[in-house]
Amino acid sequence: MNTMNFEKLVNDLVLPLVVHPEDMVVKTFSEEDDIIMIQVMVHAEDLGRVIGKKGRVINAVRTIAYACGARHGKKIEISVDSF
Repeated sequence: MNTMNFEKLVNDLVLPLVVHPEDMVVKTFSEEDDIIMIQVMVHAEDLGRVIGKKGRVINAVRTIAYACGARHGKKIEISVDSF
């Protein structure tokens, strides 16, 4: 199977949600064993848009990333923060 760029996947899912795309950073922090930890940093004004009411938006992004990761035998963990 081809190697999947999960960082780009999460970036492509979150980018249309933010008003300040120049302030968005998506970084992969660790890829040990089969767990990939991805940190999404957004502008403080965009934090609510990315998380959504009761966390629904970020949970949808996580669901898509989890499904894609499962196809490649990986577990994806996504955390969101602002600067």
